[in-house]
Amino acid sequence: MATNLNAYINYLDTARSALEFYQSVLGGELNISTFAEFQGSDSPDDANLVMHGQLDTADGAIIMAADTPSYMRESAKGHEGFAMSLSGDDDATLSGYYEALSAGGTIVQPLVEAPWGDKFGMFTDKFGVGWMVNIVKAQ
Repeated sequence: MATNLNAYINYLDTARSALEFYQSVLGGELNISTFAEFQGSDSPDDANLVMHGQLDTADGAIIMAADTPSYMRESAKGHEGFAMSLSGDDDATLSGYYEALSAGGTIVQPLVEAPWGDKFGMFTDKFGVGWMVNIVKAQ
């Protein structure tokens, strides 16, 4: 079996909403399990929170996510120090992802031609997750 590196994002209590939003933009199959389903927390407040969620897209991208249970809230740091990155050469598809995923978020860098010749943009989505989109310049 090959080794895969996948994004795993921790949310305070919006993992389900975020994964459903990402699925609405990127497509794919979404599977969600709650803390109640796996007796993952003794707190009734955690019962319907996402213990593990996974979105598998047709393009092979995988986004995994979970909510932070009540017993770990004090150590939760938010979404700092990383960004999700989408790249490829399909301008229409990637530009569409940029527009849809950035809706309701904050544009950090508009999607424009970068010094290296590709189109590049950055934003923080409405769930506080940073994204970068790089569209490789046609040869």
